[in-house]
Amino acid sequence: MRTSPNRLVGVIFGAVYLLVGLLGFAVTGGVDFIATKGGLLLGIFEVNPLHNVAHLLIGAALLIAGLSSARAAKTTNGIIGAAYLLLGIVGFFIAGTALNILALNTFDHFLHLASAIVLLGVSLGSERSGRLATA
Repeated sequence: MRTSPNRLVGVIFGAVYLLVGLLGFAVTGGVDFIATKGGLLLGIFEVNPLHNVAHLLIGAALLIAGLSSARAAKTTNGIIGAAYLLLGIVGFFIAGTALNILALNTFDHFLHLASAIVLLGVSLGSERSGRLATA
C-alpha cells in the first residue's frame, strides 16, 4: 500500500466515510429516512439516514478497493470521485427542493467537491506507469 497513492487514499477515505456514516446515525434519531432536512453532523453537515447509508456504502467500497489492489483502488477512486463531482454540482441546484433526498446543505456540497478533487486527482494523476500492474 505504501507504493500506491490510490490504495492509500482509498483506505483513508474509506475509513473516514465509514466513521462519518456511523456518527451520522447519532444525530438523525427521529429524522425520516429520506427527509430533505436532517440532523447536523459536526454542527455543520446536514444528514439524514439515507445520507448515512450512502456514506457507509461509499466508505466500504473505498476501503475494500484500497485493501484489494492498486487497480481496484484507482477504478473505485475514479468512479466515486466522478460521482462526488456530479453530486457536488447538482447539490447546489436541488437544495431546498423535494429532490434533496440526502438532506444536503452548502457545507455538504463543498465537502463533496473537495472529495471529488482528491479522489479524481489521485485516480487520474498517479500510477500511470507499469507499477499499476504489479502493485
